[in-house]
Amino acid sequence: MEDIREFREHIEELIERKSFFELKKLLGNAEAADIAEALNEISREEYTVAYRLLPKELASDVFVEMEPEAKEHLIATFSDREIRAVIEELYTDDAADLLEEMPANVVRRLLANTPAETRNVLNELLQYPENSAGSIMTTEYVTLKRDMTADEAIEQIRSDAVDSETVYTCYVAENRRLVGVISVRELLLMQKNMKVGEAMTEHVVSVFTGDDREAAAALFGRYGFIALPVVDAEHRLVGIITVDDAMEVIQEETEEDFAKMAAITPSDKPYLRTSAMRIWRSRIPWLLLLMVSATFTGMIIAGFENALAAQVVLTSFIPMLMDTGGNSGSQASVTVIRGISLGEISFRDLPRVVWKEFQVSILCGVTLAAATFVKILLVDRLLMHADVTVLIAAVVCVTLCFTVLCAKIIGCTLPMIAKKLGFDPAVMASPFITTIVDAVSLLVYFGIARALLGI
Repeated sequence: MEDIREFREHIEELIERKSFFELKKLLGNAEAADIAEALNEISREEYTVAYRLLPKELASDVFVEMEPEAKEHLIATFSDREIRAVIEELYTDDAADLLEEMPANVVRRLLANTPAETRNVLNELLQYPENSAGSIMTTEYVTLKRDMTADEAIEQIRSDAVDSETVYTCYVAENRRLVGVISVRELLLMQKNMKVGEAMTEHVVSVFTGDDREAAAALFGRYGFIALPVVDAEHRLVGIITVDDAMEVIQEETEEDFAKMAAITPSDKPYLRTSAMRIWRSRIPWLLLLMVSATFTGMIIAGFENALAAQVVLTSFIPMLMDTGGNSGSQASVTVIRGISLGEISFRDLPRVVWKEFQVSILCGVTLAAATFVKILLVDRLLMHADVTVLIAAVVCVTLCFTVLCAKIIGCTLPMIAKKLGFDPAVMASPFITTIVDAVSLLVYFGIARALLGI
């Protein structure tokens, strides 16, 4: 596939030349995701023209991949018959996502042109909490019975395949209760008269409708699934989550965590299509909060004004100590947040995590202190002729050791405590931890300076 930018320019050129036959051929040989990305970058009039040239099945795949604004515009141009055709081609989970993305007036029109049976299914899906496994599942899957022969099972798959999102993994149910799983490969390798119940796997990994969707998505990486069954409280099979939906969840959660770790309110819109005003709204609350919290460091410095006046040279080391503490805390917090998101760390591991970070902080602190002591004596004292005594160098180095220790302990514990209390651990990443560590660093610094220098 050519570069998306070149692909988009090629589409625009063909539309401008009105070479619609050539454009239809170009689009028909492209992937849905590439077409959607290219159409999202062109004018509304142009992507409306291009979309109407797509084959029916490809059009539905492209529609799913498009941005909400583009979908809304296309729906406004559709007739009721075209809306019904789009809904019929969408899988139920994609249709539910579409309804969640659209404004109320568009949702009413979509539902008015949706068959009653499909509308009932969509209403059920939309009732699940936003971040639950039930909210991302599809109700279109293949179910078999344990007393079916291999031939009967394959015929059942052929019958259900048209309306199923995936057929490779099939689930065995009795009175809707999930009792086993079997793959198409296993069915093809079975003797024709062999029963499904003889070859199926009875131990099935599944999730409940109310389980967290991020935890459900993590199971795909852990077990290598391409589909995951979703059951209700009575263990009845109500849907499946497919690998493409799991990947989308993981991507969304990762982007959200990165935004929170950078003290930005998460946004689902691409950066280049986000207005400056919306970016301002997503950033300014965090900046104001961090600015207010940073005033504590100013209050601490003001409180030790007399000590700084007695030893002015102490002021020059404050940025280094605060930056080192912030960086040390960020390293620990990012590592722990990653472990939490991957399911490697839970709250019960807190003592082990603290002990490990304590050991790391001692090693890092001693190394940094030794390097700083040499740097102060060689660079600051001899080359820059700063008024730095060996005792002041000792104060800075001892402070550095304690600062790294405190920073790493704070950095590893806050995300785990946040998770335990039901908050997103990413909120406790770099900005907040840096602010807290800055204040702690100053308190430790001036406390040691008073003790050793008598100021």
